[in-house]
Amino acid sequence: MSKIYVTGIGPGLYEHMTEAAKASLADADIIVGYKTYIDIIADLIGDKEVLSSGMRREIDRCEKALELAEQGKKICLVSSGDAGVFGMAGIMLEIVEAKNSDVEVEIIPGISAANAAAATLGAPLMHDYAVISLSDLLTDWAVIEKRLHCAGQGDFIVSLYNPKSKGRPHNIESAQKILLEYKAPETPVGIVRNAKRKDESYVITTLKKLHEADIDMFSMVIIGNSKSYVTRDQLKMITPRGYQL
Repeated sequence: MSKIYVTGIGPGLYEHMTEAAKASLADADIIVGYKTYIDIIADLIGDKEVLSSGMRREIDRCEKALELAEQGKKICLVSSGDAGVFGMAGIMLEIVEAKNSDVEVEIIPGISAANAAAATLGAPLMHDYAVISLSDLLTDWAVIEKRLHCAGQGDFIVSLYNPKSKGRPHNIESAQKILLEYKAPETPVGIVRNAKRKDESYVITTLKKLHEADIDMFSMVIIGNSKSYVTRDQLKMITPRGYQL
């Protein structure tokens, strides 16, 4: 029966993957995905047929997944984190719609990078928060700047995806400057690299010192709101929900 699972594998480690995600991998005839993510879940794939490709090949992967599904195969298209958060779910559904295909598509949710990083940091997302990608490959930088201004003005906690890469090394500094227009310099900031993966690491700093931190594309940056604080041992970040203790 033709079907495409678009599966969020979360951080990728077995213990942080949902049972539904594992079941979709087991049920599929062919696994399709970005090579880095395929490598992370290699132990779960076994001897199944795998089609992997590099970065910026998202459309190609989705079109191949649909082509194979229309041949009667069950496909698992993997996406890190949650497939519906900067993942593969949207583009897969768009392509199926554009091609007027009858192939069934099921979206399997996963733990997003923001939630994985938040768990490592403590409880920084306990109140309203905005999720913003600093990648301007698909979104004009002017739009990203506007969203940063709105998030800062609204005193949202801000989770930054794709904070820094070789191709855009200064976007994180631009975001810092914008948010400093609305947030105090001592606002706590948590930076988690490889959240909930084997080589996870994290630091807690301040918005004023954010530009000094070691940040790359494997990092998630969480910037607190006006109520966020760091615990006495400097190991956890908390944003109060508002309960009277």
